[in-house]
Amino acid sequence: MKFNSKVGGVVLAGGQSKRMGKQDKGLVCFNNRPMVSYSLDAMAQVADKIIISANRNLLLYQEFNTQVLVDQDNAFNGPLAGILVALNYLSDYPVILVAPCDCPLFGSEQLQKLLDMREKNNVEIAVATTGFTFQPLFLALTSTLKNSLENYLLRGNRKVVSWLNLHTMVKVDFTGQEEKFFNVNSLDDLANLQRTFSKTDEKKADTTLYRHY
Repeated sequence: MKFNSKVGGVVLAGGQSKRMGKQDKGLVCFNNRPMVSYSLDAMAQVADKIIISANRNLLLYQEFNTQVLVDQDNAFNGPLAGILVALNYLSDYPVILVAPCDCPLFGSEQLQKLLDMREKNNVEIAVATTGFTFQPLFLALTSTLKNSLENYLLRGNRKVVSWLNLHTMVKVDFTGQEEKFFNVNSLDDLANLQRTFSKTDEKKADTTLYRHY
């Protein structure tokens, strides 16, 4: 079930993926699907409009039939730059959902809970946590935060949690669901995840870039 207000969504895929051998993480496959496709599927169940924040391989991302936007300065300034692009482009949507491209196990249930808890607590931001650990790229936030984020970045700041702490916020605890937020940062992470979820034939992880989905 979708949220009562219009919800925009952004999947963050604009990083340099240095620990991934500089492969574009969103286009690297897990279980024969590009990782970004899992994020898009989850987001599509709760958001009315979705964009992808990316800074390379734009034509490949466009094959997902989703609007693809680059950072304003194309300088790989971190996830907050991608969130700012979303706040600008999705300004007609009162609430924006944020999720990364490299966590293929989360689903719409986690995103819906962020939406529900932000509204219930009447705060600007809902952020996922697992116990005492922030999952700062899983967010539901109000689109009114655009100026705040723009000014924060113009001052040279890049830390996500520091910006979140400037605003009214509810931490949404997903203790017991830690695996949903498993973040694939390296080829070793991907291989370990693939082994965990492989079938009896122990298929080897496909780490090639997406071409035809």
